[in-house]
Amino acid sequence: MIKKEGRFFSNSRFTDHFTKEWQPGYLWNSLLLVPAILATALLFSCSGAGGKNNKNTSDTALISMPASVAIPAADLTRYRAACELWYDTMLKRTGFNGGIIVAKKGNIVFETYSGTGHFHSTDTITAATPFHIASVSKTFTAMAVLKMMQDGKINIDDEYVKYFPTFNYPGITIRTLLNHRSGLPNYVHFMEKLGWDKKKYVANQDVFDYLVNLKGQLTDIGRPNTRFTYCNSNYALLALLIEKVSGKKYPQFMQETFFKPLQMNHTFVFDTSMVNTVNPSYDWRGEIIPFGFLDAVYGDKNIYSTPQDLLTWDKMLYSGKVFTDSTLTEAFAPYSNEKPGIRNYGLGWRMNIYPNNKKMIYHNGWWHGNNASFIRLVEDSATIIVVGNKFNRNIYHAKDMAALFGDYGNGMEEEEEPAADTRRAAAKESKNKKKTEPAKTATKKEAPGKKKLQRKK
Repeated sequence: MIKKEGRFFSNSRFTDHFTKEWQPGYLWNSLLLVPAILATALLFSCSGAGGKNNKNTSDTALISMPASVAIPAADLTRYRAACELWYDTMLKRTGFNGGIIVAKKGNIVFETYSGTGHFHSTDTITAATPFHIASVSKTFTAMAVLKMMQDGKINIDDEYVKYFPTFNYPGITIRTLLNHRSGLPNYVHFMEKLGWDKKKYVANQDVFDYLVNLKGQLTDIGRPNTRFTYCNSNYALLALLIEKVSGKKYPQFMQETFFKPLQMNHTFVFDTSMVNTVNPSYDWRGEIIPFGFLDAVYGDKNIYSTPQDLLTWDKMLYSGKVFTDSTLTEAFAPYSNEKPGIRNYGLGWRMNIYPNNKKMIYHNGWWHGNNASFIRLVEDSATIIVVGNKFNRNIYHAKDMAALFGDYGNGMEEEEEPAADTRRAAAKESKNKKKTEPAKTATKKEAPGKKKLQRKK
């Protein structure tokens, strides 16, 4: 509960209160109640220290981003104060372990980091601490495919079988993989069901082989381009496509195409040799979630990054230096219109399209205890980025801050945490330390699948 003007209101009422009271007409009176916020300067600068695998080489053409457009000091103060209030209310008090950046026209208006990479350790989280961004990785995979399209190397309306002749799913195009309309089943469910040895890591090629060789045992195959079904298999196959067309492994291609040129020095694709070097993830209780047999598949997940590097990714999308307007129009167009409502999906991007024609372009991520939210308010040149490695559903409420920049409603989706096996493994790992979960909690165990945030009352 939060105290405000002598009364208490619950978290469930925070969004409506936030949206109303932090409009310009209410702002300055409200700020009188929180002078401590105005006294806090929470802007950080990038350390600039890159990992050994991320150093720029002399043969890499660097891409510099345009200078940020200055915003009035009064607006900067207003944005910072409101973001800090949201952070203190929704994240800080709930044991947030991660980092957050909110930017306007490329200017960081709020940035802070909390916690340690390893619990009960001294490795304080900083601007240089990489986090597993889970399904936010799909934005990179999708844009890599669209870069190949832009360069004339592929046609996204080609069927996937053109590049992989043994692929026995007619009608599935590159576009339907990108927009989750392929009808394929999700590998995070069927690999175990079809007898995969969980003592071994699944690779992208294994996903392909199971789909092709064991197709007759799969019962949940849909007809292509009939409906939207969020499916990680699509992006595991797209990573294979990137490798086939480029002749490079996915991690190398991403490094050379995006990470190095953009000087995203703390961004990389995970591989299993890094199990003991990357920060682990934790459940809501702070219990470690071990790596499992699904942790080697990339394309759908497995990019590690920082808020500052993700802001660079965002700036690139505004810059016009890598992608043409027509390519971005393809990426941000809604492709799933069979159901009414504001939610839709583009090519690697979720979106909300509101009745006032405002559009929120975003992607969330959830893998093990890692959560991420990457929100782009293109019309208002604003960006909201939150990442963490201790499960915290409030990260997905980062959309609440969109109200600072324009008239954006509710309705953003969480990502699914699909790997039920990893939950069982985590439970087994911590069985001797089991604690009683509170009667009311947003993180109780549920069947895997897509979950939606409840609209604030």
